[in-house]
Amino acid sequence: MTAETTTESTEDSKGRRWCWGTRLLVSAAVAWAVFLVLHVLLVGEWWVWLLFEATPPVALVAVPVVLLAVAWFARPVRRRLSAALVILLLAGACLAGGVPTWTGETGVRGIEVKVFAWSTDYWRMSDDEDAFYEFLRRQDADVYLLQEYLYWQGDDRPVRIDDTARLRAEFPGYEVSADGELLTLTRLPVVATHHQPDPGTETGWYWQGRKSQRTDVRAGGRTISFYNVHLPVPFRIGDDPFSARFYRFLHDQGTWRLRELDRLRADLAGNRNPVVVAGDFNSPWMELTGLGTGIRSHDPDGGGSSTPSWPVSDYPLPRLWRLDWLYTSGDLVVPGYRFGGGEAFSDHAAQEIRVTVPPTS
Repeated sequence: MTAETTTESTEDSKGRRWCWGTRLLVSAAVAWAVFLVLHVLLVGEWWVWLLFEATPPVALVAVPVVLLAVAWFARPVRRRLSAALVILLLAGACLAGGVPTWTGETGVRGIEVKVFAWSTDYWRMSDDEDAFYEFLRRQDADVYLLQEYLYWQGDDRPVRIDDTARLRAEFPGYEVSADGELLTLTRLPVVATHHQPDPGTETGWYWQGRKSQRTDVRAGGRTISFYNVHLPVPFRIGDDPFSARFYRFLHDQGTWRLRELDRLRADLAGNRNPVVVAGDFNSPWMELTGLGTGIRSHDPDGGGSSTPSWPVSDYPLPRLWRLDWLYTSGDLVVPGYRFGGGEAFSDHAAQEIRVTVPPTS
């Protein structure tokens, strides 16, 4: 491209050069279009992109709306720029999943299983242990999928806990199964647990442990696999983004996260049972990532996939991110699903789920 051609591209039909504001708006629109393309291609694929995965879905609508609002002042390219921004707005709304698509699946006969999935904020019994357990009991779930069953000392020392005696006293008739920081309680008959080998080091159970826990149970005469998931956080809020430590942590967490996602997908691909997968995935973009063929995601009743579940407490941030997700496979039906409760104990909203298991034909 010659210098003469470049100059002509920044002029209107009457030969007037674009003002700096018009150039800035066009550059912003182009940059945003490039970001959307890269976002689709790199989410869940590259550890560096974890920084951009922190973008809340609402931004994919808000940014083109703001640009549209000021596009009127870009007189030489007003119409073309506005048309392009409308396309970016529609693409962003589609990617953000802001349009409600789930209306509840009703009219299916079978056994209903009540599931309660929740990231407990490091088993915060120190605040009010009795109230914490009362809240859990009140859910009266058939299956509890609980994450963060541990304590922390400082920023990087996980402390394993064993509250089995209290759990059995509070939940008589339930089987208690723990794998690292993942805890599953079920009053349905357990067919099999799939415990992972313990690395044997002081903190290896956490840093080298699996981030998904599988428990097979019987419901309605069928075996259903429940997966309790907590994927690693991409970075620590408050760390200096200009420090080498920040990027070492980002790399390590990103590599760990991608490895655990691959392991989960592989286990799901080889599992012939219908599955329920729920937990804290620490990403608002699981719609773009997915868990494999035949594994479908579900949205809360009355909301789209961008319905936020975090933070509901602890952080001075607006509730803009959905980090907690639900998936099923096979002929399982989800007649009820909502985010609700838990604000007094955790920064995550709890997932209240009803799953119907149809009888075998």
